[in-house]
Amino acid sequence: QVQLVESGGGLVQAGDSLRLACTASRRTGRNNGMGWFRQAPGKEREFVAAISWNGGRTDYPDSVKGRFTISRDNAKTMVYLQMNSLQPEDTAVYYCAVARGVWGVRAPDYRYWGQGTQVTVSS
Repeated sequence: QVQLVESGGGLVQAGDSLRLACTASRRTGRNNGMGWFRQAPGKEREFVAAISWNGGRTDYPDSVKGRFTISRDNAKTMVYLQMNSLQPEDTAVYYCAVARGVWGVRAPDYRYWGQGTQVTVSS
């Protein structure tokens, strides 16, 4: 079992930046990918970013590509999401997750989830 705790959310204005952090209770495994998802009220959970074990591979949907950056520090069992040029449509609860395998861009690809951190972007 792996517990994940997100932090860094808050209320910001459009154009601002936030850096989310996710701490894992233990090392997730040698090859497990990690990712970030978000869920806005009344909407399905949406893929935001994924990163491979060694950080050599990342992926983002078009909606955040060029604005969001995922990174990880395996020594500290942490994963980060740097979010720049935030827009009101980025408002959601953001979740970090550990993949079942080496990679995933869909929610079913992930096994462990954090409780989420709220990000609210005002216009």
